[in-house]
Amino acid sequence: MADDWKFEVPTTGTKHLPPDARYMEALSSQGYGFEVAIADLVDNSIDAGAKDVVIHFLRDGDQLVSLLIIDDGEGMTDEGLDVAMTVGGQRNYGRQALGMFGTGLKSASLSHASAVTVVSKTKKTRPAGRRWLMERALSSFQCDIVDPYYAQTLIDRYYQCPITWQGTVIRWDGVKNFPQRGGSGQTDRYLHRTINKLGLHLGLYLHRFLARDDFNITIAVEDVSTGMEYMNFGVVPLDPFGYPVSGHPEYPRRFVADVPSVGQLGLDAHIWVPKSNLDEYRAVGSVIERQGFYFYRHNRLVQAGGWNNFRQPEQHLSLARVAVDLPSGSEKVFRLTVKKEGVEMSPEVVSALEEAADDQGRLFTQYLTDADTTYRDARKRSGTVRKPVIPAGKGIDTSVRETIEDELPVLPGEDPISVRWTKLDTDVFFEVDRDGRSINLNQHYRAAILGGRRGTLNDAQVVKSLMYLMLHQVFEKEYSGPREKDNLQLWQSVLVSAARAEMERMTDDD
Repeated sequence: MADDWKFEVPTTGTKHLPPDARYMEALSSQGYGFEVAIADLVDNSIDAGAKDVVIHFLRDGDQLVSLLIIDDGEGMTDEGLDVAMTVGGQRNYGRQALGMFGTGLKSASLSHASAVTVVSKTKKTRPAGRRWLMERALSSFQCDIVDPYYAQTLIDRYYQCPITWQGTVIRWDGVKNFPQRGGSGQTDRYLHRTINKLGLHLGLYLHRFLARDDFNITIAVEDVSTGMEYMNFGVVPLDPFGYPVSGHPEYPRRFVADVPSVGQLGLDAHIWVPKSNLDEYRAVGSVIERQGFYFYRHNRLVQAGGWNNFRQPEQHLSLARVAVDLPSGSEKVFRLTVKKEGVEMSPEVVSALEEAADDQGRLFTQYLTDADTTYRDARKRSGTVRKPVIPAGKGIDTSVRETIEDELPVLPGEDPISVRWTKLDTDVFFEVDRDGRSINLNQHYRAAILGGRRGTLNDAQVVKSLMYLMLHQVFEKEYSGPREKDNLQLWQSVLVSAARAEMERMTDDD
C-alpha cells in the first residue's frame, strides 16, 4: 500500500566491515592496458612536480627481468609512502592534480606485475621504500618495508638520470606480459612492439605536457649484466590537433554549450585535411574511433575520440575532432573511468550540445555538416566515387584496416570480414564462409606463405589483404553468378599452384 512506503530507509546503527584481502585481486583486475597503466604512474610523477621521467626496461641477456619508472619529483617521506601504498589512501590532491581515486598506483601496477616496489626520497629525508607482493596482498594487507640500504642503492643507481636531490623509483617485478622465453629474437620483437605502442600512447595522452620545454619522458632498455644500453629515446608529443593547415577555411571555431549543472562549456571544433598521412591523424585509432570528442582534464587527455551518445560515428565525419577541457566541478555530468581513458557524458550535456553555438550564432550541428561536406568534396575532387564495402576484421592488421576505411566508404551496421587459417582439403587455397563472415585460408600452405616464420594472428598481411580485396564483394551479394563462380575457381587453381611451388622451394632450400 502507498502508506507503507518509506522514502528513507530506517536504520538502527552501524557496523564496521573492513574489506576482504581478495579486494586486492578485484582491484588489480580492472582491465588496465599496459600503456594505460604506465600512463597512470606518469600522472603521479607529474603531480609530484617531476621534470624528467625515465621508463626503464631491464634485461639479462635475452630475458626481461624488471620494469622501472623513475622521476625527479618531490619524493615522499615514510608517512607519504604509507599513504601512497594504502588502497584508497586519503591524500590531498591539488586543484590541478591528475590523480583522483587513490588506487592508480596499486591497481595499475598489480594488474601487470606480481610485485611492485616504491622507493622515494625528499630533499630532507633519507630514501625509504615499500613493497606489495600480489601473493601476500591476496591473503592479508601486509606491505613490506624495503631495506634502507637497498633503498639508498636504488636511488643512487639513478643519480642524475634523472634523480638529483629528490625523486621516486617504482619497480615492477614478475611482469605478466614479458616473454617467458627470450630466444630467437622474441625479446627484441616484444620490446620493439611494446615500446612503439607505449611511446605513441604517452605521446598522445600527455602531449600538452610533452610540448613544454621543462618536461620530458625517456624510454630506455639496459642489460643489467653488461651495463649496455640498447635503446634510449625521448617520447615526442602527438597532438591530435597538430595539423599544419586546416581542412576547412572557417575552422577551428569555438562553440559554447550552456550546461545547467556546469555553466558554459567550450567546444573547440577542428576539421582535418582529408587523407592526411601524419601520425597525429592516423595513429590515434581507426577512422571510426578517431573522430569526435577529445576530453582533457587538467591538460591531460582522458578520452581520444568518440561521440558519447551525441550521435553515431560514420565515415563522413572522420575529419571531425572537438577539443573539450572539462571544467572544475563537472564530475556529475562528466564521469571519468578509473583508468582515465574514457568519459561518460550525461544526457544533460547531450541536450545542451544540440543548442551550442559560436559567437556569431552558428550552431554546433552546422559544424558536423561542414566536416561531412569537407570529406565528401575531397572524394568528388579525386574524380572517383567508390562503392561502400563491408569492413575488414580479425586477421587484418589494424593499420591495414585503417587504410581500407580511409580509402573505401564502409557499409554501416555490417559485421566485418575476418581472414583466418583453417584446415581445408589440399586442392583448395581458400574457402568463403558467408554465414560466418570469414575468408578461410588453407592451413596446409601457411608455412610456405610465411617462409618458415612463426605464425601469428596478423601474419601474411599481403596475402590476407589481397584476399579481402578479391573477395569482399562476394559477401555483399546474396549469391554468386556464373562469372563470379568461374573467377573463384580460377583463383583457386592459380593460388593452389603458387602455394605448392612455394612448398617445393622450401623443400629444395632444406
